[in-house]
Amino acid sequence: MKLRLSAPRPSRLVNLPAGRWLWVALGLCPALALPAGPPALPSTVLLQALNLSRQAALAVAPPQARVVALPGALDPRLKLAPCDQVQAFLPAGVPAWGRSRVGLRCLKGPVAWQVYLPVTVQVWAPAAVAAAALPMGAQLDSSQMATAEVDWAAASTAPTATSQTLQGRVLARPVAAGQPLRAADLKARQWFAQGDMVRIVAQGLGFAISAEGQALGPGFEGQRVRVRTDAGRVLVGQAVGHNRVEVQL
Repeated sequence: MKLRLSAPRPSRLVNLPAGRWLWVALGLCPALALPAGPPALPSTVLLQALNLSRQAALAVAPPQARVVALPGALDPRLKLAPCDQVQAFLPAGVPAWGRSRVGLRCLKGPVAWQVYLPVTVQVWAPAAVAAAALPMGAQLDSSQMATAEVDWAAASTAPTATSQTLQGRVLARPVAAGQPLRAADLKARQWFAQGDMVRIVAQGLGFAISAEGQALGPGFEGQRVRVRTDAGRVLVGQAVGHNRVEVQL
């Protein structure tokens, strides 16, 4: 089989009116312009939003924590009308740490718009970290721990603040050197066995009642367990310590 090569076709030149070549070179031709970016926020509005987010995080942060709020970008499809007064607010139910958002509403303008600015909130504070890589099943002691400044907001659960509370705990997964220890990294402790006598603390709005009872199942840290009171009533509570169950009424 013979291959037939053909000469390349000459490029076609497009005749543009005088002055349009400069538009194309600068990317200003309407047909060739890049998509518009997200709406720009005045610096005062942005600072107000970030400060509001920082204050909310500091209210629940550990003592002397260093909080950093990093702004995201508004949806580039938004077309906001001019506004002489923008108010930042915290929407109900949004997390104070990690990936969050701040509401912005126009109070004085031709259109009363409301949008949400994504923010990332970092909470830097000391916590216990692994001094070296540790395998799953390792039993922790102080020689394996160190203290370092970490971002408490990097995961859904806070890290352990001090190494003393990790003494004797067993790893549920391997951890890397310098990694902060969180609840998910540790095996749950068993506070009591089925049939053990336990102290039941029933708590309600403004009151608490304490009584003895019997565990109808093993009590693992943070898990729910059924208990029977001396009067024969069966309650469901949470194992919170050695032979101790809390029941919310």
